[in-house]
Amino acid sequence: MNIALLGYLTKKIPVLSFVRREPPLTCCESELTTDTITPLADNRTFIISAFYDPRGPDKQMVRILSIIHHEEVKDLYCWFCCSTTKSLQVSKAHIDMHADRFGFPYVTNDLLCSEPVDCHANHLSVGTSPFTNVTHYALFQIHKDLEPFTANFTVCISTMFGNYSNVLQFIQTMEMYRILGAQKVVIYLNSCSPQVEKVLRYYITQGILEVILWPIERHLRTGKFWHYSMDPKDIGYYGQLATLNDCIYRNKYKSSFVLLNDIDEIILPFHHQTWDSLVDELQQQNPGLGIFLFENHIFPKTVATDGNFSNISSWKDIPGTNILQYVHREPDQVDYFNPRKMIVDPRKVIQTSVHSVLQGLGESINVPLKTALVYHCREPLQEKPNQTSLIEDKTIWQYNASLISNVNTVLNHIHLK
Repeated sequence: MNIALLGYLTKKIPVLSFVRREPPLTCCESELTTDTITPLADNRTFIISAFYDPRGPDKQMVRILSIIHHEEVKDLYCWFCCSTTKSLQVSKAHIDMHADRFGFPYVTNDLLCSEPVDCHANHLSVGTSPFTNVTHYALFQIHKDLEPFTANFTVCISTMFGNYSNVLQFIQTMEMYRILGAQKVVIYLNSCSPQVEKVLRYYITQGILEVILWPIERHLRTGKFWHYSMDPKDIGYYGQLATLNDCIYRNKYKSSFVLLNDIDEIILPFHHQTWDSLVDELQQQNPGLGIFLFENHIFPKTVATDGNFSNISSWKDIPGTNILQYVHREPDQVDYFNPRKMIVDPRKVIQTSVHSVLQGLGESINVPLKTALVYHCREPLQEKPNQTSLIEDKTIWQYNASLISNVNTVLNHIHLK
């Protein structure tokens, strides 16, 4: 049995005895929060979202995704708004910090609370004491995954930040996702340019894009690098670990598979036209597996190739990168860790990091390079790459006819000029 799975199934979740108050408190007096990040009074705990999660030994468990200070937060409590008894009942939360913190003071965390028997709560509050007036606490909806499946593949983009303005590459990437089989894309938006905002609105009206506002810098100092030693702030990469986990749980019973990507990355098959056929074959070869990791390969923007494509004259006035120009990738370096990105069955994921699943139900597999890679078009990682030192890889050109047509359709609708 998978060690992570074994540990999860045997984990003891300490709970406080449920407290019934006489007379019972009126339920749901607090205002239901609509914020994606809600600070508690201690200003060391930030609640993201709450999800019913019956996969562990406690079938009544609620998992509350949060960001907490890894040393200063000791005790937290869940106040359940019971629909059956019209009362509030309290349970002590088990604080389950995610393993990947990378030295930052704040860490993505799960608060695990056992729902009272016959409570049937749809909402709860979180506080720092089991004995307090909770009417001023924020109220959170408990997502119970009652909606039907609406997508086979959903792409989760962790955070869009830094006044993101790469319009052309964003449109191309969105259209590649659609060509490869995505029915939905979720973006956690911190900041972008007015032109990108216009593009986001277009894709929202098309029904493919969900944008979740992510104003994390209102609460924490956000680092721009992956490790605290490189940028000593409160949390790294605009809290991307929290957004990836949130996206997994939001789509756990809405999508068959979820891709965890950045906006400049495309999981690109070599011998399959779509993700459907790729994943079908991977599952046939690996029955029961639902976590697939793909090698990341840099296609540096410093080495361009002219494909002499027709019908792209309108692109020259659109800010951003034309990915069809970049068909040379950096070779692997000796003794260098090549990070991977993932396609996962979200029902098999308990906690995820950026490049691996931290806790999952079952094993994961590294997909060989001959099958697919992550096409990552960005600034070079290796020093001074030139065309002779790179590997020519024109796989992206297999999609050029559909991609060019689709991008032109989008540009004709948006009128970015």
